[in-house]
Amino acid sequence: MTNKTKQILELEQLFENNRKWAASMVAHDNQFFAKLAAQQSPEYLWIGCSDSRVPANEIVDLLPGELFVHRNIANVVAHSDLNCLSVLQFAIDVLHVKHVIVCGHYGCSGVHAAMTGRRVGLADNWLRHVQDVRQKHGRYFGETLTSKAQHDRLCELNVIEQVANVCRTTILEDAWERGQDVTVHGWVYGLKDGLLSDLNVTIDGPGALENKLQRAFVRYDATA
Repeated sequence: MTNKTKQILELEQLFENNRKWAASMVAHDNQFFAKLAAQQSPEYLWIGCSDSRVPANEIVDLLPGELFVHRNIANVVAHSDLNCLSVLQFAIDVLHVKHVIVCGHYGCSGVHAAMTGRRVGLADNWLRHVQDVRQKHGRYFGETLTSKAQHDRLCELNVIEQVANVCRTTILEDAWERGQDVTVHGWVYGLKDGLLSDLNVTIDGPGALENKLQRAFVRYDATA
């Protein structure tokens, strides 16, 4: 079997998987696709990592149409990233989501590359954002933490910083100013157990941000 033939068969398998999935959805609810095509009205925007091991809908057990998703390497929210900002604006202003969830994950290879300085290519420039987090919060890494513990901590701190970045966009500021009900959350996902953890940076208005950030960082002081 040639490599080209193998690739064709692999792609055909994806189409077969799709047919089986569509049939299973109809078997469960024969109006599923009709309702899905009619509208999308998610209450959640998920900003997560592109890592293939972190499928947003599946880990929170939500169906298509129930979760609006934006993903990139290391779940970064950069104020210069029009892609992410456009998704955020559409979710807030058009879909009127009630929750924005920034979710990182332990074992993130992007975070690891940023922490260790390992070159991966063009993405090195993107991961500068995560390196900035590492430098900003260098006091929380100490000399007693293992490399794994430092990696886990940077995954968490990166989520917290990205939550702050979301809250500081004009999109959220304008939404809160007009009284829109939207809350931003910071979570982290464990690859080893499949469980989500809340990092306790839930922000429901502009006045809550700085206080919540201070409280979130206190627990790192004790173990630095």
